[in-house]
Amino acid sequence: MKYEISKGTLAIMPNKDNNSLVFEDDDRYLVSQTPFQIMESSCLYFGSSYEGRKAGSRDILGAEYKVPILVDDSTDIIVFPTTSPLSSDCVWISLKQIKKYEKVDANNTKITFLNDKEIIVPSSFRSIENQVSRASRLDYVIRNRKNR
Repeated sequence: MKYEISKGTLAIMPNKDNNSLVFEDDDRYLVSQTPFQIMESSCLYFGSSYEGRKAGSRDILGAEYKVPILVDDSTDIIVFPTTSPLSSDCVWISLKQIKKYEKVDANNTKITFLNDKEIIVPSSFRSIENQVSRASRLDYVIRNRKNR
């Protein structure tokens, strides 16, 4: 199964054997692509390369690593990585689907989505907070540019 990120995508988590577990509104899918492959194919599906989207985010934010990605500019789908995007434990989270996030322990954070689904990601609360802040800033800048 090939998967493209949509407005209903909540998170993309790595799973064993180079598969991904994709959480969507009320469903969960096992996809035979890595999270990074899903990111690459989703960016292409919406008309740009992953590298192009990453370069745009870097330019807007002035950041070099773990930048959020605007996957689809027509619907403003923005996702962010929990670690280095090429890391085997990187989880991708959809910014606009987050309801809240809270510390579980020093290395784990629970994310609650708008539909009240919850996942625990292997990332510190501070790291998730920074990633949400970056992704929100990217969203703000892009929305303002569109409205000019």
